[in-house]
This record gives sequence, C-alpha cells and structure tokens, in this order.
Amino acid sequence: MACGSLGNGFGPFDYRKVKGPELAIVEGEHFTPSIEGLVRGKTGLIGGDLDYTLRAFPNHHRALVTMQRLTERLKQPQAPGANWEVECYFIRAVRFVPDDTVARLLYASFLGKQKNRRDDAKRQLAQVETLAGENALTHYNLGLVALEIGDYERALRQAWRAHEMGFPRPELRDQLRAQGRWRDRPPLSADAESAPAPDAPVSLP
Repeated sequence: MACGSLGNGFGPFDYRKVKGPELAIVEGEHFTPSIEGLVRGKTGLIGGDLDYTLRAFPNHHRALVTMQRLTERLKQPQAPGANWEVECYFIRAVRFVPDDTVARLLYASFLGKQKNRRDDAKRQLAQVETLAGENALTHYNLGLVALEIGDYERALRQAWRAHEMGFPRPELRDQLRAQGRWRDRPPLSADAESAPAPDAPVSLP
C-alpha cells in the first residue's frame, strides 16, 4: 500500500477525538515544544520524533505542519529519521480520517504551494467543500486556502457562505478585494444560474 500501512503498535488514534492520556504520552515524548519549534528532538532526530507522532496520530494537525516546515528548512522531501517523504504523511492522514477537513486543507495548501500541483489541491478543496456542511469556520478556512492557491471563484463562494452563516472575520473578503477579486453576491436566482460548479470530489488511492 502506498505510503505504508496505517497499522501501528500504539494507535493509530484520531487526533480530533482522542485527547486523553494517549495523546499526552505521545506529545510528552515525541512532540515537545522543542520539536515543534524545530530546535531538537527528544528521543533522537526531529524527523524520527515527528514520524512516531504521525504514526500514532496520523492526522495530528500541528505535527503535519511541523513535518512540512522541517522538510522545507532542509530543502529535501524526506526528513532524516522519517519513514516516508512528507507528502506521504498528508496522504496517510486523509486516508485514516477522510472526513478531517483540517487535514485536507493542510494537504491542499502543501500541494498548491510546495508542489505547484493546483489541480490536485483543488480536488482536496472540493472534498472539503462537500464535507463542510454548516461549519462556518471550515468554509472560511477553505476560502483562505483557495485564495492562497489561486482558486479565486471558490474563495469567493466560501467568503459569501461564511458571511451568510454569521462568521465575523473580514480578512478573506479584504484579501479578495485587495487582489481585485471581490464582488457582491448576486441575488439567489441569478447566483444559482451563474455560479461555477465546484470540482467533483475524488477519492484518494
């Protein structure tokens, strides 16, 4: 199986749901502030500690970000001590919990920024759009990532949706305006006819 089996001697656990002693044990030994700050590992190499964390909690959001930052600093796709290249950790996260919108947004940002794979990033965003439901924060964050990778129509739709749901922060709207991409939402009937259809979600292999 690509990027290794999800089976692990400890876990794997869903980072969104398991916040008790299991998480405390892993973070206390393998995701300390020094590791997250890329200062030094605790049990060995930083990449090894992050690998342990992400095998126990494949969708550990902060550890995913830290693994990406480490490989960016090293200018190589696989950190010393890690079992896989950085993209594998994102793939494992969304394979483990396909409905984790934060993990998918992090993966989309990685694909769009580091890999310049905008079409792949947009497919992840389409999955998040399907999963977002009535979560205004998810719609807002989806808009921010869409704007980051140049998916302006999706960013605009998400800004409209978050605003309609009462989300108060204006930064997404302001950034769209600064880039000349903002427009007010048309009346519902016109919007239904003219809004571009979202990309069809696809499953990861």
